[in-house]
Amino acid sequence: MEELPHLNFPQLEQLASRSDGVEVPCSCCKTPMIAWSSVPVSFPEDQLRRIGTLIQGNVDEASFAESHPDGSSYWSEAAPIAPLYYPYNRSDVWECCVCRRVFLRYTEGGGYFVDQRVRLLSVALLADTPLPD
Repeated sequence: MEELPHLNFPQLEQLASRSDGVEVPCSCCKTPMIAWSSVPVSFPEDQLRRIGTLIQGNVDEASFAESHPDGSSYWSEAAPIAPLYYPYNRSDVWECCVCRRVFLRYTEGGGYFVDQRVRLLSVALLADTPLPD
């Protein structure tokens, strides 16, 4: 497996700004993925490439704390994208090779299931929130 560069907040912000500026229709966004969702069957895996990661160190030691300062929830379209918090701290960053939209992806694993989740990266939702001490 290739070593992915860790993306810091300014790099993520730059990617999000670029992604927000994409206005062309593309098969990667047939299903709106503004909030976290399961990867749709129609998602064009073959036109995406992994360009970086938000994982720092051992992913198994990453915090499960979530950041919802305004009362949002994991499934909310308004939930902040806070890279140090779950599930962003377990996510890789992917880019569509056709339109250049950028997505966050991670694998949600429970006792009896594994689910690939995806969310469109948006600069308006980015939050450079530090973890509590």
